[in-house]
Amino acid sequence: MPGSKMKGALALAVATATVGCALITASGEGASGRAQAGVGLELIAGGFASPVGLVPSRDGTGRLFVVDQVGVIRVVTGEGLRGEPFLDLRPRLVELNPDFDERGLLGMAFHPAFRDNGRFFLYYSAPLRATAPGGWDHTSRIAEFRVRRDDPDRADPESERILLEVDQPQSNHNAGQIAFGPDGYLYIPLGDGGRGSDTGTGHPLTGNGQDTSTLLGSILRLDVDGTGPYGVPPDNPLVGREGHDEIFAFGLRNPFRISFDAGGDHELFAADVGQNLWEEVNIITGGGNYGWNVREGAHCFDPGRPDRSPERCAGVDARGRPLIDPIIEYGNAKSPGGIGTAVIGGFVYRGSALTGFDGDYIFADFSASRRRPDGRLFAATRPPAGGGMWSIRELRVATNASGRIEAYVRSFGQDVNNELYVLTAEVGGPAGNTGRVYRIVP
Repeated sequence: MPGSKMKGALALAVATATVGCALITASGEGASGRAQAGVGLELIAGGFASPVGLVPSRDGTGRLFVVDQVGVIRVVTGEGLRGEPFLDLRPRLVELNPDFDERGLLGMAFHPAFRDNGRFFLYYSAPLRATAPGGWDHTSRIAEFRVRRDDPDRADPESERILLEVDQPQSNHNAGQIAFGPDGYLYIPLGDGGRGSDTGTGHPLTGNGQDTSTLLGSILRLDVDGTGPYGVPPDNPLVGREGHDEIFAFGLRNPFRISFDAGGDHELFAADVGQNLWEEVNIITGGGNYGWNVREGAHCFDPGRPDRSPERCAGVDARGRPLIDPIIEYGNAKSPGGIGTAVIGGFVYRGSALTGFDGDYIFADFSASRRRPDGRLFAATRPPAGGGMWSIRELRVATNASGRIEAYVRSFGQDVNNELYVLTAEVGGPAGNTGRVYRIVP
């Protein structure tokens, strides 16, 4: 039952398959030669509609905050799921389509000094503001809230302070998961505005991904500790150059999930959902152009013929900046031999519970089919030389006949000990109560 504890864990094993241009290694050892331990899924909480985020407060309480796309944030403690929501934003959201929707409450990030200042930030889809272009769909909003002084498990809904609003021409490609970097700045992923091929209403001829005069199709980097709604870090790559100062990187289609590596060089990873053929994961660097809509993954892309990858395309953008290839690529279900419908970005594993995965990037695919829940888990290993494509291997659910999660994978989470969680639901849209949160365990 949703919300109950699962006795035992679902055993997982490593499978063999081929994914796009990346190699999935055989069972037993990964590409690095390390032995692969079995892993499982332990149910932590259920009863959500569409859980799209799990964030620790990092205030010493051990609490986990589950972001439900429908507009509700719930608190999970060692005793389980608290009955009262931390915050209910449903009255402030655009009306969602219960069958399928990419809008909603999409991201949450606690201020690095949350223990002392009680500040946290949300990304959600509000109704279209009055100043937006006519006929557009909604307005994406980044806002600051504060926790109630008399109850640390409840936010103050009246404390909202809007930092940034971005009008969206269509309902899809909103990205969502915001995060503070190790530099203390807030990183905000934004999709290309929606529709397909980065064309149509609200999209210039070059596409929003290649147009730095718009915030769409980019990852933003903001200073939330200065005066005014926000400040721009002086070392943002476009400061003093053509384009919006807020932009940290661009050329992205729908970077739904971003995360910082808790170890190593603290790199920023972004999983960018593809269109018809290729899914990708990128390591994001300041000023980087990741190719959309000139490229889809590491392949060339033609907006007029999205079902075929052209043999040739530009290797640099209009300003001479190189188009950066992803570190992970695999074929979408519409691609010959493809395996999924949408990449769901995760985290580099830096915990201690699992052996054989340190430094691996754990991620998933939403589902092999949109008609039935069929999500899959993967682990990717950096090549020994450090450059080029990472090798990936599927984590197979050995106790299920299908070998899959048998649910739609919505998102991932990471706790203060760097252990990982996977968030799922059994229906395709933000509706019902089949959403669950699992901890990935030995």
